[in-house]
Amino acid sequence: MTLLILSNLLTCLCILLGVAFYTLLERKVLSYIQIRKGPKMIGVMGLLQPISDAVKLFTKEMLLPHKTNYMMYWVSPMVAFSLAMMFWIMYPMTNGTSTLNLSMVIFLVLSSLNVFGIMMSGWASNSKYAFLGAMRAMAQTISYEVSFVFIVLFVTFLSSSLSIEEVNTGFGYLLLFFPLLMIFISSIMAETNRAPFDFAEGESELVSGFNVEYGGGGFVLLFLAEYSNILFMSVLASSMCFGVSQMSMISTSAQFTMMSLLFLLARGAYPRLRYDLLMSLCWKCYLPVSMCIIIMIGPMI
Repeated sequence: MTLLILSNLLTCLCILLGVAFYTLLERKVLSYIQIRKGPKMIGVMGLLQPISDAVKLFTKEMLLPHKTNYMMYWVSPMVAFSLAMMFWIMYPMTNGTSTLNLSMVIFLVLSSLNVFGIMMSGWASNSKYAFLGAMRAMAQTISYEVSFVFIVLFVTFLSSSLSIEEVNTGFGYLLLFFPLLMIFISSIMAETNRAPFDFAEGESELVSGFNVEYGGGGFVLLFLAEYSNILFMSVLASSMCFGVSQMSMISTSAQFTMMSLLFLLARGAYPRLRYDLLMSLCWKCYLPVSMCIIIMIGPMI
């Protein structure tokens, strides 16, 4: 029991450090895309910039907006952060302490609960901009959740297991169906509210979206939850595409890095779409294709 608790705490600490330096990588990649240098003043080549940002945000005063639902206002960042950390606790580790037989089912349950942190934070802020951003994010997440679940079930049926560890040790099934891989990648970008599907934010009409009224520690928790979900989706995508456990640690790290870089390159290369086109893409294109794949799974097996 003690080993399990220590393993989970170490995992969460590593994820927090990974998120911190992933934000630095994002700022560096976007800056070079835009032909500039990015963070470079704090530390060697800006390597201490994430630590500086964390200290600044956690030491800022957290203000409570007028007429907010104060209990839900404080609880919602903690809910979002806790759900994001639960993803990593169920992922199989090398010491075998976190192996679960039905981890894929737990993943689908947690991913469906992910929307509650956004909904609670947007509704409790007592702001029209935050509420509209939360409504956008909820509709977008729930819509793409359906096709995303169908693709995950497709891989689990082919691997004949509901365990993430079995999916890891299997063949990269999505490489056999490249259009399905593209649907999966764009679905996880929409799930995590990333560009070009970041409609939870809108600088011209929503300022910063559902988290516009948060500052200091509350904003940090929402920020960590979003980027932790991005990293976990990158790990899951590399598992479903390549079967990472069959390869060396260097190959596994390269696959994960490539998947996580896709999020950054997409943000730097593509403009934000129209919201009605996003929803039309989901319900008229992605959902029929994913349903047809599920119907075909019986003859394929």
